Amino acid sequence: MLKNKRNIWGLVLSGGMSKRMGQDKALIEIDGNTQLNKTYTLLQNHLPEVFVSSRADQSTDNERKKYNQIYDLYNNIGPLAGILSAMHEHPEVDWLVVACDLMNLDDKTIDYLIENYHPNDNIIAYKSEYNGLPEPLCAIYSASAKPLLDESMNRKVICPRKILINSNAKLLTQPNPSALENFNTPEDLHLQKRELGHG
Repeated sequence: MLKNKRNIWGLVLSGGMSKRMGQDKALIEIDGNTQLNKTYTLLQNHLPEVFVSSRADQSTDNERKKYNQIYDLYNNIGPLAGILSAMHEHPEVDWLVVACDLMNLDDKTIDYLIENYHPNDNIIAYKSEYNGLPEPLCAIYSASAKPLLDESMNRKVICPRKILINSNAKLLTQPNPSALENFNTPEDLHLQKRELGHG
């Protein structure tokens, strides 16, 4: 495990509605392993504590109840709900936040993010390989960033990418260019599985 420069914990975002997917993305299995378990285990290899962000109505499903959970305190604000809820529950912690649908997420990507995080950074994230914009769902949000996120929510700016743009977040180039590709539809999932050799 890498030495943390601060008290960094992990948060797997799994509270989305998965409307375009038609099924819960966190529970999709590849080679008998759910995306949620794969992502949770990956973060466990690097961080002292890891939590799963869930909606209250998801908390008792057979997969999520295996893990430490933090329930959303907010409705209809997307991933920001999970991030703010974690910050509310553990205000002294810096959070390495990842979405549950990053099929290619790997150790190198997590390592590099932690290695380049400085205690003075409010938020550190990767640049998109497609447009250079921030990738907010594989990022470290420091405890000191909470007022910034609260202010954004109060101004009805709930898109994490817009928040990172407005906050001049520290941005890194991805060591693995495909690590942050996500899937939102069955077609996306099929293409990524095919690229990984899963049919």
